[in-house]
Amino acid sequence: MRFIPFILSALATIGLVVVLNSPINTGGTSIPPLGKFLSPQVGLWQNAKTESFDAANSIQFTGLRGKSSVYFDERMVPHIFAADDRDAWFIQGYLHAKFRLWQMEFQVRAASGRLCEVLGEKIGNASLLDRADRNFRRMGMVYAAENELKEIEKDTMISEAVHAYTDGVNAYINNLEESQLPIEYKLLNYRPEMWTPLKSALLIKYMAFDLSGKENDFEFMNARSIFSPADFDQIYPTRHDSIDPIISNSAALQAARINLKLPANVDSFYLQGYDTNHVQPLEPHPNNGSNNWALNGHRTVTGKPILCSDPHLALNLPSIWFELQVHTKNFNAYGVSIPGAPFVVIGFNDSCAFGITNSMRDVRDYYEINFRDDSMKEYFFNGEWKKTKFRYERIAIRGKPDFIDTVAYTEIGPVVFDKHFDGSRTTNGKYYAMRWKAHDPSNELKCFALLDRARNYNEYTSAIHFLHTPGQNAIFAAKNGDIAMTAQGEFPAKWHRQGDFVMEGKDSSYFWQGMIPQEENPHQLNPERNFVSSANQYPVDPANYPYYLGGQFAQFRALMINRLLSETTGASLQDMMKLQTSNYNLLAEMARPVVMRSIDENNLGNSEKKYFELMKNWDLQNDPDEKGATVFLLFWNQLEHEIWDDEFGKTKLPMLWPQKGTTLEGVLKDTSFKFADNINTPEKETVSQDILAAFKKAVPKMEEAESQGNLAWSRFKGTRISHLLRLDAFSRGDLDVGGGDDIINATTSTHGPSWRMIVQMSDPTLAYVVYPGGQSGNPGSKFYDDFVSDWARGNYYIAWIMKEGESKSNRVIGTLKFEP
Repeated sequence: MRFIPFILSALATIGLVVVLNSPINTGGTSIPPLGKFLSPQVGLWQNAKTESFDAANSIQFTGLRGKSSVYFDERMVPHIFAADDRDAWFIQGYLHAKFRLWQMEFQVRAASGRLCEVLGEKIGNASLLDRADRNFRRMGMVYAAENELKEIEKDTMISEAVHAYTDGVNAYINNLEESQLPIEYKLLNYRPEMWTPLKSALLIKYMAFDLSGKENDFEFMNARSIFSPADFDQIYPTRHDSIDPIISNSAALQAARINLKLPANVDSFYLQGYDTNHVQPLEPHPNNGSNNWALNGHRTVTGKPILCSDPHLALNLPSIWFELQVHTKNFNAYGVSIPGAPFVVIGFNDSCAFGITNSMRDVRDYYEINFRDDSMKEYFFNGEWKKTKFRYERIAIRGKPDFIDTVAYTEIGPVVFDKHFDGSRTTNGKYYAMRWKAHDPSNELKCFALLDRARNYNEYTSAIHFLHTPGQNAIFAAKNGDIAMTAQGEFPAKWHRQGDFVMEGKDSSYFWQGMIPQEENPHQLNPERNFVSSANQYPVDPANYPYYLGGQFAQFRALMINRLLSETTGASLQDMMKLQTSNYNLLAEMARPVVMRSIDENNLGNSEKKYFELMKNWDLQNDPDEKGATVFLLFWNQLEHEIWDDEFGKTKLPMLWPQKGTTLEGVLKDTSFKFADNINTPEKETVSQDILAAFKKAVPKMEEAESQGNLAWSRFKGTRISHLLRLDAFSRGDLDVGGGDDIINATTSTHGPSWRMIVQMSDPTLAYVVYPGGQSGNPGSKFYDDFVSDWARGNYYIAWIMKEGESKSNRVIGTLKFEP
């Protein structure tokens, strides 16, 4: 009998060992084996260790051409001093993998439609399969990356760089012990894959998606069915009154090289058609944008150019950017890189500085395809039935069988929406193919490779010609005094409104008729006003440009930046920091006089008067403690609904809400603004009546915010930097930071300046930098989010542009040596 307790105890022990070392599946999401996850030797405890830089370490890899060193400064910024360029890219890949491996792979999984493989089919009630993996597969992301890689392989310089970078990533992975795995791999119970050049190409295509201009083909098609052509043009104008374009003094192109021909039925069929649809494509976040500007020596205190750049992207941890310096015998570049690809993307070298902002141009259009039948094997095009090509997308789903998605490819591109991919969408039995510039062969990485070593304006222009998609406003400043701006990209030459609606795909009459020649892209060198700037506004005045610009453009940041720069003389680096972090609300400045005239305080109750006074006495700064900023936003949001709800309430079809600039210009017109009238009432309402009604309706929301302690702007806005898996413990929330939509400091709840850089092109170069995160991707490291507080306060760090011979500096906290 004494053996029975022993046997039961042994069985329990064996069962516990099995349970603790087996994943637990909960509806597709796998909980890691708890024994391994909690193990002191290999589990999460190992990730609690911060990076150690106590001594110089020497690492040997075959394939390196010489001896190289990496010196880490006090902010864990690596300074790579490489024997030659190839070794530099190898080391950059190694460092990216060492500090950001999980982030690199996760982003590429997202781009290639492979998230279900590690996260399961759903997250909560949301279908990851439909809204992420199938969407990206059907958009042809891998197809686009394959075309990019073909161009990379044709280019000796870039091919060598990408392969060296890949070798560096894999060198780290091959030596990675289980205890060193980033914690996300342990939480999700999977291991990293080997890196490939295709993955770097995928990252570039993910940028092309995330920074693509606003395309509203289906939403505009629905709106066209509701509104008359005249009303449509007022609601969605192609030019605003308060235009302040990037290239300010551009004259009309006298002889555009492409003579556009309109389809015969464009007026009757295209501009006045009545098709509708519930299709809602996957689109980048509307707050993706940027600011950049450069002043020449006539406007600076030192007489040297100053360049400023701050791209506005998602606020995530690990951070989008990885800061570094790369020094070889051929160049010396400093700035930020994207984990997953070589080169410095935004930064400076010994001769010049460079940055980019989103062009906002529409380079993605949809066409209706006529298939012979539901098999989609043949489609009608140019008078004949053509054979369809297919890609069979095998999507692995954690805990479930693989899903096979069949994607048809036509001469236009992939058929993204069809009867087999409805989900929550409704295609009305139709088929829609996507023409996207990112599918075309290109080699964007060469742009950054050449910018890193550019010495003058001519070399800058040679470099940016490789930037095709996404289109960007590329800024430049050099030590010889030059400043320049180019609205750069390979943009389709479009006729008026082409691509705003879904187009007919039965023949080529609605196809793009060519790409705008590079020399006809708006550009400017050393303008008379002594500065260049961009903030996602119109590149030129549409009236002075022969091609349709498409897209949707910002207004208020550009207006404010240009106003302040025009007033600036003797600018210092500190002045530029103040400008880059400005919280001034220009929209409120322009709207408030009308609001004050429209509201009679004598007709307000006590509570209403209280909030009216807050808005009236507000200094127009969206600073963290300001309550007037919250009051104004709640009022403005309600005013938009007061004006537009009656028109947009005609249908439940997806439609695009009018831009703030459209609403503002209508409000400023006052009595001539027809949409102020509520079409559902017999009375004819005015702007003043709408303003009063909106304010009264907004007051309960103001009271609610105040009762919850959220009336102060930063509390109401709730800026948060979220981990990519949205894990609270690895995120930073409730940041005490100002800014907001349409503010120069464009910090919203989830988006904002992802890298602030101010560079003075003096000798030596002087630069101030900061970004909302940290160099490490490990939440247990002190370098994970150590920049966040300074970023939120508007503080900067002086970039250490390390020189050869400074290896003994007390700023060096650690060294890695690479040898063949």
